[in-house]
Amino acid sequence: MGIRDERVLRAIAELPRELFVPEELRSRADGDHPLPIGYGQTISQPFMVAWMTQTLEISGTERVLEIGTGSGYQAAVLGRLCRRVYSIELVPELAAAARDLLASLGIENVEVRQGDGSRGLPEEAPFDRVIVTAAALRIPPPLAAQLRPGGRMVIPIGPPDGAQFIHVVELGQGGELEDSERFAVRFVPLRSEESGVELDWHR
Repeated sequence: MGIRDERVLRAIAELPRELFVPEELRSRADGDHPLPIGYGQTISQPFMVAWMTQTLEISGTERVLEIGTGSGYQAAVLGRLCRRVYSIELVPELAAAARDLLASLGIENVEVRQGDGSRGLPEEAPFDRVIVTAAALRIPPPLAAQLRPGGRMVIPIGPPDGAQFIHVVELGQGGELEDSERFAVRFVPLRSEESGVELDWHR
């Protein structure tokens, strides 16, 4: 379960994580643990960012959809590795801050949009890869529908107060979904603009 992709390791090493956390927490930015960034959200630990990025299997030509911009750290890592990143953040203040920070770092192939990531971005679909940085209760149909055949999604699945696991979802050329569960994690819940609560796709 280690990180073997040299491109991913280099992207992590070259991005100063302290820029993506509140100033009062910058002395802790080098630690391999999540940190709060306000509005009930967190920046993931560097290992989790690296593992999810590696598991996307990015070659450099992909268009990637990220759900949950947060601080912009994961989007910045992706921006160094793929052709184009579309990142959606529900919290307006976080979206604006991430957009400004990425621009200041000269990362031009990441587009941050404020909105409901649970709906994906159908006007820009299909995507080669989808990464979700908040836990859904089950695989969101709108996001699966926006994958290109042969595409891959990495997403945490599980309730906010129970067991969560990383899932790797692949869309076959015939439209079939293959879902494999990997290991236990702890993420903030995926929330929708309409309800403001965790999404249950069977409602």
